[in-house]
Parts: sequence; structure tokens; C-alpha cells
Amino acid sequence: MTGHVLRLLRIALNVADLPLAEAYYRDALGFSIVAEEEVDPRWARLQGEDVRGRATRLRLGGQEVELVECDPPGTKYPADSTAADLWFQHVAIVTNDIEAAYQRLKRHGMAPISEVGPQRLPPSAGKVVAYKFRDPDGHPLELIQFPRGVGDPAWQGASGGPTLGIDHSALSVSDAERSLAIYCRLGLDPRSRQVNSGPEQDRLDGLSNVVVDVIELAPAAERTPHVELLCYRTPRGRPCDPSRHARDIADSRLIVQVENLTDLIRSLASLGSITSPVVELVFGTRAALVRDPDGHAIVLIEYR
Repeated sequence: MTGHVLRLLRIALNVADLPLAEAYYRDALGFSIVAEEEVDPRWARLQGEDVRGRATRLRLGGQEVELVECDPPGTKYPADSTAADLWFQHVAIVTNDIEAAYQRLKRHGMAPISEVGPQRLPPSAGKVVAYKFRDPDGHPLELIQFPRGVGDPAWQGASGGPTLGIDHSALSVSDAERSLAIYCRLGLDPRSRQVNSGPEQDRLDGLSNVVVDVIELAPAAERTPHVELLCYRTPRGRPCDPSRHARDIADSRLIVQVENLTDLIRSLASLGSITSPVVELVFGTRAALVRDPDGHAIVLIEYR
């Protein structure tokens, strides 16, 4: 039986100052701390280098991010990073009141990606309202508000707020069809595909003459959170530095639960994907790391 991804467990982000990052995600974005721990030394073998440090898992609604402070830390984001650059990977945070969420961000500080403020996209892009920005480490984030009948039904009428949870993580890729082949082989289901362009998309991305393919891919067991591929036809982004390290701030990771890890690795190898050795973690859990054609990291975890 071929293996596949069951669910996206969390998104892992490297940070330079863990207490500072924790405070930002708690106070500016509404996350709560779930656990704090030392990085398991077995992760060093998984990532192919000596990665040591501390990690904190935080939850918003039913979804999680993991903040990892490496010792020593890696390099910062490349200068003048844009949404089209191939190291771009944002976390989309759902809100039921984007203006209130935006004002809270302004009180706690953020680096804008979008121009002016939240943008309402046209009907061809679902009429969502969105705003992109960067956290203190430069990680791109997005506030997103869905109109009635759009997005996961779980977000419709959700109480609390103004931030509710994580809808997806979006990755910039250079070749939509090549990346789609890898993510489909992982067992993610293409749910929708559209081409976004126009002045609203330009302002959202802080770029000019944007034409971008947006492909939604959902795991087998749970649609949310899911993965989106962003392939910018124009402008074209810069490729990742092939010499970057797992400690580098821009080296974010999707942590996914899989079924039949051995079969999945064999299937990915037939497409030319390179995975790490399988590592035995606690309680019989096994894990491996694979990188997509543009260098985005995916940690595959199989629970016993």
C-alpha cells in the first residue's frame, strides 16, 4: 500500500530569540503556549546537521506552530525578500474581524508586506479579505477573513477572535506541475486551482503585475490546515541558496503525519526526491525529512 499524508500537524519556524517570538505570537496573534522543551538530539540526524536548541509549541484554535531557537542560530532572511522568492512560506491565520486583528498587529508591531492595509480580493479569488506581514524574525504571515460560503465550513460563524486558527501554509514554487507531482505523490488532494491577478493582488503581495497560480492541496484525513502552492508567473522570484542550513531562519518546515512511511519514501524516491534516513523517535515514532524541488522541508512522522 502506498503511503500518504493524513494531516498537517504543525508548521515549524526557526527564530533568533525564543522568548521574544513567544510573546509576539501570544500577544499580537492570540496563540497560547502548549509545551516548551529542548530539541531532541535525534532531530540532528533527521536534518543532516547538528541542530541543537529549544522549542515551544503554540496553539491557536485547533492548529499549532512550533518556534525553534537553534544554538548557534543560522542566517536571517535574505535582504529584500518578496512573496515570489522561492524561500517564501507563509502561515495563513483566520480571523472573524480582520480590522480588529490588523489594529492589534499595529499595536504590537509588524513589518508590512501588503500595501495600505487589508485587501478584498475579487470574486475570482473568492472575495476573501487578506493582509500579509512579517513577524519579528521576518517570517511571512497572513491574516485572512472568509465571506459566507467560502473556505472550510469550520470557519463560518466560529466564535471567539479576532484570530481563530490556521487555515493553511502557502509555499512559493518555480514550476507548478513539477511541485504538484511531488505533493500529489505525498497523497495530498488538489481541491482547487485558480490564477490570481489584478490591482488587489498586487497590493496584497506588495509587488507589481502579479500573475500567480494558487493550488490548494488537502491531506487525506483533515482538510484544515492544508497546503497551498503559489507559482508566480510574474514577477519571477529568486531561488533558494542550495547551501542554506536547517538552522537558518528561512528554513521553515511542514510537520505532517503519514501512513506507511516506508512505502511513501520509496514512492518519493521514484520521482527523484531525496529524503533523510528514517529516524526512530520516542514511543516507536519514526520520522524522515524530504525537500520539494524548491527546497521546502517536509517532516514525515509515522506514529506507532
